[in-house]
Amino acid sequence: MSRVGKSPITVPQGVEVAIGEKNAITMKGPKGELTRNFHVDMIIKMEENILKVERPSDSKEHKSFHGLTRALLNNMVIGVSEGFKKELELVGVGYRASNSGQKLEMALGFSHNVVFEIPLEVKIETKSEKGQNPIITLTSSDNQLLGAVAAKIRSLRKPEPYKGKGVKFVGEQLRRKAGKTAAAN
Repeated sequence: MSRVGKSPITVPQGVEVAIGEKNAITMKGPKGELTRNFHVDMIIKMEENILKVERPSDSKEHKSFHGLTRALLNNMVIGVSEGFKKELELVGVGYRASNSGQKLEMALGFSHNVVFEIPLEVKIETKSEKGQNPIITLTSSDNQLLGAVAAKIRSLRKPEPYKGKGVKFVGEQLRRKAGKTAAAN
């Protein structure tokens, strides 16, 4: 049996779980509301404050959906109760970031500023201090959407391996390469 799939999920106080037909799950909490459809064969049960996921058989397909369903449900519970947060750092001379509402404007060394529209479900905050790299903070209750938005922003200028310039996650370890060495005569 799946080690991830068989562990129960404890639903905290203040989080409402509604199980609809065809495994449509809706969760409401202090940080927002999430709805997701799961595989029809998975058996999702709510007993008191504990969510459990069971599979109907030991077929390969059911085994693969068992752990996935449980992990996605757990992310929904964490999202509506605590929320998720990702931080991006702009490394490079002249790299800047500012936001007005849901529009993120970045100077990334191109001939023009890059304007990126952030979805309404994701909250954005930019911080620029003198002597520090600009930080973009993204928060949301939907972990999947948050990761997709952060990855898209990072893809606008990926960190290069020689100087490390570009958009990177805070705390991300980059593989660095040695540059050219001068020829000895």
